[in-house]
Amino acid sequence: MTDATVTGRTHIPAAHLAELIRAFDLVDVLDRRHLADGLMNVNWRVETPAGSFALKRVTDVPLDRLRRNLAVLSSLAADGVPVGAPVTTASGDTVAEIDGDVYCLFPWSAGEHIRGIDLSLSQVTALGEHLARLHVALGRAAGQVLPAVPTVVTAEVTTPGRAVQKADRLAAAVRARGAGDAFDAVAGDALAQRRILLDKYAGLRPEGDVPAGPHGWTHGDFQFRNVLWSGGGLAAVLDWDRLGIRPYAEEVVRTAQVQFGVGGVFDLVRVPAFVGGYRSVIPLEADALSDGARRLWWKHMTDFWQLEFHYDRNDHSCDDLFTADEALLHWWTDQLSPVEDAFAGTV
Repeated sequence: MTDATVTGRTHIPAAHLAELIRAFDLVDVLDRRHLADGLMNVNWRVETPAGSFALKRVTDVPLDRLRRNLAVLSSLAADGVPVGAPVTTASGDTVAEIDGDVYCLFPWSAGEHIRGIDLSLSQVTALGEHLARLHVALGRAAGQVLPAVPTVVTAEVTTPGRAVQKADRLAAAVRARGAGDAFDAVAGDALAQRRILLDKYAGLRPEGDVPAGPHGWTHGDFQFRNVLWSGGGLAAVLDWDRLGIRPYAEEVVRTAQVQFGVGGVFDLVRVPAFVGGYRSVIPLEADALSDGARRLWWKHMTDFWQLEFHYDRNDHSCDDLFTADEALLHWWTDQLSPVEDAFAGTV
């Protein structure tokens, strides 16, 4: 994004700030600092006479879903999950709507974000245990704070033909830019390579639209940007925007991919340590985990969301994620069996 776009995105209008002070009974905002870690929504640390808070402007979650997700946090905190319940407005709402913008406020959680590859093996195992306990707590909230879980969940498996269509459309968008810039060159080459991979590995796509293993309510984005550590232990789980019903294996595998798929490779020592920690709490079967790994690999093979942000929305905030994910996809494709063995615990 341009400097002007970044400034506009991170700016809080004076009228909004005054209304937020009134809505959340903050008395005054003494200082505020934009937090650059978030990718989708916009976050600030605000200092007030009543203490420090995290302020979030939510940009990509429907309002009814946001309220539902915020409502479950008090239940999770009572169940021992390290989460901060939202601050409510003077009218008892968990969100403040101002001129079409939506804000929510949380007590400030101290700690640091640590990438998965920088965690010790004992912390990696503990992270897996925490994720499983979170799933257990969400399961207890299902049918009470959260809707009941359906008997079956399905996950669409994109066909190779559909993926090629998406690649061709985006390749046309790249060509339309003429000489373009450095990212256009990278994107054009990547799309050409992706078509080759799709043709070569089409026969390895997952079978059926019903993933293996149990399912239930999941966090949806359990990764280092949304986890705080303090004193060697997990201090807080943040950002509940993606709360939803999914196969447990899907969240386990995706978490491991984001945490330990760094530098274009998986850390195949930390992956089984993380999965082992999870399975010590929820005994997820090996076939569910290998199925989850295969489905996530195929999703990466057929998905182009960062390029859609770039070319369809003119949003360049996730460009670096595309180049990193593309490198991982090629390595993962070459190491498909060892990666699935690591998730299944057979290495």
